[in-house]
Amino acid sequence: MKHYGSCLCGEVTYEIEGDFGHFFLCHCDRCRKDTGSAHAANLFAWQAGMKWLTGETRVKTFHLPGTRHMKSFCSDCGSALPCLQEDGALLVVPAGSLDTDVPLRPDAHICMADRANWDEALEKVRMLDGLPEG
Repeated sequence: MKHYGSCLCGEVTYEIEGDFGHFFLCHCDRCRKDTGSAHAANLFAWQAGMKWLTGETRVKTFHLPGTRHMKSFCSDCGSALPCLQEDGALLVVPAGSLDTDVPLRPDAHICMADRANWDEALEKVRMLDGLPEG
């Protein structure tokens, strides 16, 4: 199966060939810092191949010293992008960077003991189809 994705400004595009093994929503403090949100939504693939279609020179990778935590992003717009980890054996793909449909549902919320204090019962918060008025 082929999947395609890009950054927000459209300068970086990529193609992934293969299947994703897992889809986790991680609430650890590092993933919250990476995303500026309640959690990261990442797909994991051990048998997939990835190639940059455009903008590879704009892709930067940050590796938090002393950890396995890594993040790739577009140096122009800052969008999260796929990252090869574990010496290239593991491909981690931010689900929101895909332009094609995500083929599976999340497996689990992980690192819930580390979640933000405001990340509780969010299904009870008012939901709008668009932007709020006024």
